Amino acid sequence: MTFASLGLIDPLLRALETLGYDTPSPVQAQAVPAVLAGRDLMAAAQTGTGKTAGFALPLLQRLVQEGPVVAANSVRALVLAPTRELAEQVHESIRVYGQNLPLRTYAVYGGVSINPQMMALRKGIDVLVATPGRLLDLYRQNAVKFSQLQILVLDEADRMLDLGFSEELASIYAALPKKRQTLLFSATFSESIRLLAGQMLDNPLSIEVSPRNVAASTVKQWVVPVDKKRKTELFIHLMKKQRWTQVLAFAKTRNGVDELVERLQGLGVNADGIHGDKPQATRQRALDRFKASEIRILVATDVAARGLDIDDLPLVVNFDLPIVAEDYVHRIGRTGRAGQTGEAISLVCADEVQLLAAIETLTRQTLARHEEQDFEPDHKVPATDASGQVIKKPKKPKKPKVSSAKGKLGKWMDSTDSDLPAPTVKPVRKVPSFNTGPKKKKP
Repeated sequence: MTFASLGLIDPLLRALETLGYDTPSPVQAQAVPAVLAGRDLMAAAQTGTGKTAGFALPLLQRLVQEGPVVAANSVRALVLAPTRELAEQVHESIRVYGQNLPLRTYAVYGGVSINPQMMALRKGIDVLVATPGRLLDLYRQNAVKFSQLQILVLDEADRMLDLGFSEELASIYAALPKKRQTLLFSATFSESIRLLAGQMLDNPLSIEVSPRNVAASTVKQWVVPVDKKRKTELFIHLMKKQRWTQVLAFAKTRNGVDELVERLQGLGVNADGIHGDKPQATRQRALDRFKASEIRILVATDVAARGLDIDDLPLVVNFDLPIVAEDYVHRIGRTGRAGQTGEAISLVCADEVQLLAAIETLTRQTLARHEEQDFEPDHKVPATDASGQVIKKPKKPKKPKVSSAKGKLGKWMDSTDSDLPAPTVKPVRKVPSFNTGPKKKKP
């Protein structure tokens, strides 16, 4: 199968040829014809399998072939993304795919000045990629209009439809025309998300090119149990022992990112970090330097779990396990992309056993454990399996209690001094009374 056989037009085929794309991936092979036919779509596929091209290529073709010229402050296709990094990357991909087409594309997100974005929207945009919060800001200031909207795409739909985005999405949906094509693309879909998405789509086609919520088979995964207080020490030990060259590490909190980066930099390691508190320009600069191999270790919160595409990234380290199990799939999906192999190591302490069990249930596999010498945890991480069970060791049988009398005798019997003779206790005999008549009065 070729991209030409999917019905794509020549300007798109030339762009793909420039990129060296010869054969469509499974998700592209199924999604492109469906989108070209105007179908609503739910597509689930492993991360790194080409989902962006799966919706971007047919979307661009439909805009070229159908509909009027875009009016001022209007958009014809809207792509919603959960993070700034993903929005920027999706926009770049769309721009490259459409380099031979007379279409205007743009990306808007928070963390940067809104004024240049408002100026750009005045000319009208054919394809707008946006994060929900900034899009609402622009809409409420009348900087963007949706009367010409033909296509809505939710990229990483599981996160977009999460409760954290529910209010923003509800406001956006209320402003969109009811007659539109809606596409949901993601690596993971929970059952509740699927039910919710089903209410938004019109007779959707469902595509699943691989088992749901399963990490790519090209990624070798394992767990290293460790005490929580020794995680940083273990990270540095493994970095030196295994001679890590380029590593993307995920920490749970912003403070955790900053602390690990500071410790690594103190050792002379070229490291940097990204999280939501840092300005967008600073985050982008760190990503660009990491992609250019100028930074050896990039530490991030889950802002980098989705959409970060790095050629030949060899290793992902979960310094902390994610709170949401689906984010594990996205984190380790930053390696082993496009058929390449990769490794994913998780440093797990006893407090994270329930998170580990949730990940193993989601991915339907029990992760191998490898204890590192001299780092064996004092607080053991209980065994888990893919059923989601925490396997507890059987409790030791309790010794039978010796009943004891109250008072001094009971204390004496509880004594551990075995050299003392056992007491001789005679039973107290109760003498019955035979005088049942009335008591005589004393004279």
